Amino acid sequence: MSTRRKFLVVADDTPEYQAALRFACRRAKSTGGYVALLHVIQPAVFEHWSGVREEIARQQRQEAETALQLSAEYVQAETGLPPEFLILEADSTRAALKRVLSEDPDIKILVLAASTGRGGPGPLVSAIGKDGTRFGSRKVPVTIVPGDLTDDEIAELA
Repeated sequence: MSTRRKFLVVADDTPEYQAALRFACRRAKSTGGYVALLHVIQPAVFEHWSGVREEIARQQRQEAETALQLSAEYVQAETGLPPEFLILEADSTRAALKRVLSEDPDIKILVLAASTGRGGPGPLVSAIGKDGTRFGSRKVPVTIVPGDLTDDEIAELA
């Protein structure tokens, strides 16, 4: 088992993702850790055409890798280390988190950013507030940062 602290960030297309990523990078750099990026792919549902389903899954994975590569450049520049990519097919982000956190004991902290919009903090932050931080067989500390933190505020906090 690694002694380096792995910070897990859910990589999605929400505006607050960037705040979580910046915070995780700063914390990883200041503690000698590194960043893992989790991208969740929704399963393709085509009952009758397995070839179509496989092609959609291949395209989704390729799109996820392309999106993560953009974040990887930022992580590398900020921390000096490339991120670990975790691309999982799951019905929900919470289900993917349960799986990856149960399987990888090196993940020490989950970093999320809360939305600052009118719709509340976001579905994942809300679910954690309601259901707690047990993911499958283990509890993991969760750092929730405001999604509208500036770079200067993150530098001061991390």
